[in-house]
Amino acid sequence: MSENVVRLHKAPDGPAVRPVPLWVRSGHAVKAAVAHERTRSAGRAVVRHGLYTFNGGRIVARRAWDGRTGARYERMIRAAEVAGNLEAAEEWEERLSRFRAARHHRRMDLLHSPVDAAKGVAVGAGMSVGVLVALGVVMAISTGQVTDVVTPLSATIDFIALLIRIVQIVWGPAVTIGPFLALLALWAVGRQQQAAPHWALPANVRSGEGEPITPSIVVKALRDLGIPALRNAIKEMGDAGASMLGPITIAGCGVEVDVTLPSGVSTIEVQNRRRKLAENLTRHEHEVFITIPQAARTVRLWIADSGALDEPIGPSPLVTDETMTADYAKGKAPWGQDLRGDAAALSLYQRHLLITGLSNQGKTAALRALALWLALDRTVEFRIADLKGAGDWAMFDGLATVLIQGPTDDHVIEATEMIEDGVAEMERRLQAPPGTTFPPLILLVDEAQVAFMCPLVDADKRPYGGSKATSRYFMAARKIHNQGRAVNVLLWQGTQDPTDQNLPKLVREGAHTRAALALGTESQARMALGDKAVDGGAAPNLLRPGLDKGTVVVASDGIAIPAGQSSITVRTHYIDTDTATEVAERAKRMRDGVTTLRVIDRGEDRDPLADIHSVFGESPRLVTQDVLKRLTALNEDAYGRWTFADLRRVLDGTGAEPYKSDGRMVVARERLTRALANRDSDDSASAG
Repeated sequence: MSENVVRLHKAPDGPAVRPVPLWVRSGHAVKAAVAHERTRSAGRAVVRHGLYTFNGGRIVARRAWDGRTGARYERMIRAAEVAGNLEAAEEWEERLSRFRAARHHRRMDLLHSPVDAAKGVAVGAGMSVGVLVALGVVMAISTGQVTDVVTPLSATIDFIALLIRIVQIVWGPAVTIGPFLALLALWAVGRQQQAAPHWALPANVRSGEGEPITPSIVVKALRDLGIPALRNAIKEMGDAGASMLGPITIAGCGVEVDVTLPSGVSTIEVQNRRRKLAENLTRHEHEVFITIPQAARTVRLWIADSGALDEPIGPSPLVTDETMTADYAKGKAPWGQDLRGDAAALSLYQRHLLITGLSNQGKTAALRALALWLALDRTVEFRIADLKGAGDWAMFDGLATVLIQGPTDDHVIEATEMIEDGVAEMERRLQAPPGTTFPPLILLVDEAQVAFMCPLVDADKRPYGGSKATSRYFMAARKIHNQGRAVNVLLWQGTQDPTDQNLPKLVREGAHTRAALALGTESQARMALGDKAVDGGAAPNLLRPGLDKGTVVVASDGIAIPAGQSSITVRTHYIDTDTATEVAERAKRMRDGVTTLRVIDRGEDRDPLADIHSVFGESPRLVTQDVLKRLTALNEDAYGRWTFADLRRVLDGTGAEPYKSDGRMVVARERLTRALANRDSDDSASAG
């Protein structure tokens, strides 16, 4: 064996080491060279330009063949037959017949053309010689020299000899350079058509960012989806699949096109390949939406302009138009814009509402925007339970007749009693004389999953949460869903991560308007919107958490949905808390004054430390001023006059004292949780 492979060497202060074999080192070097970006770029360039020339020849040959034969007409006939357009097929067949007749006439003319050409050459040559001789006679008479008779003829012969000489000189180089010029022409054709694999194209072409959508791009994207039946059908079509496409129309910040699938290809197969289709169209997955219109075996593609969905849609009309009012019965809430860029307005008349989504995706803001618009109708009464208690609904103090804010079990009890009071009001209205009209009553519960999952039971052993027939919150919601619509008693609910445990089936299916922001799974999407909407293309589970905040998929008859679709995607206007407070103040000025019951009194003493902990919600820490504001929103009677000294008095000695962070005094939720746990353990020890 080679010495380079087997010989051991010893390090000065170490054991013998076997050297790496030479062939292994060479292989690593080759691998490193291949992996180098310059090597890859050079390889792509060689493949690209070689295929430009080869495929350019194919394109030129195909064009020549189409020009000399009826292949083009035959392809169009087959495409029309596949599309079922018999009139177009007959028209192309007639054109093919005319082409064949003209071609036959030209071929028959070729049988007589050699004789006619010879006669023409002879006659032309004779006339030319006669003209030259006549010209020579004129010159001889003019000069008196008899030899001038042949001067024009000899000059013509000399000129022809010169042309022959030029051709002899040029012919050699032309024969040598001609093939290279032909290859260059073929390369130019291939380059213009980008006739090379996608991976071999230049980086700026491969990226395709912002590339306009054309029929050929859509057909190629469908062909490369990996559906054999679809790929084979496109190959068999004479027009390379163009007959599948309807008109590509501008739709808002994108384009829309209907695709009629060939026999043997189902719409679900295309829907299940949404990501691959988007990538084939040089778009991100969230920039392509697939819906099912009324036409059979058809999918509707909406393709956004690259990056358009990441741009804001502008402020809500509630903010820009201070004179706006609402009409519960006839009006529609300006909620946002659909993907086409058109205004999306939602009718709230006699419709129970459910909106779901992952945490921190804009659920409360989307729900609050609807309530703010409806608050501009002075006849509407609100009773609100915010089971997060972060102050998101504090601006309805003075608008709502009941405002409950907090995440504890006590707040769930209060929210349940609020819904049960709504049931009692509904039953009173149902027993009123026929023809009696009733003002709208909106019972709104944000973070309703907290109520459904509450473990408490009342004195009669009836649970507040759950989905059994004994569950108080569940049964109250079901009763309002069953009969509340008839007397304008409506239930609006917002909830996170819908499951059978935190959003029972009977309750979610009782909502007339169902909307979903970004969700985690398709099963959650089906719970939120229903099977019909998801089977029709609704996919809130494909929205991007964090990036598509405020984008909702809506299934409702209260919003304009394109014919044949079961849902619509809406980018809602965002109204921040400060702006929402301004809109709420306008609504308050339209009313005579509303006394808001903030906490349902059950004769229990307040626990300041527990209340401070409850107002944190999901925030890890809060500025002390925000803690005081949220305590006031929780119970103004108990905490409305609190100062920083009162807050410090309660927290001193608990381990959760306020501390300075970034120059501001804050309170940490984790410390409060530990303080409550320590207090409870001390109480248990004392009792023991």
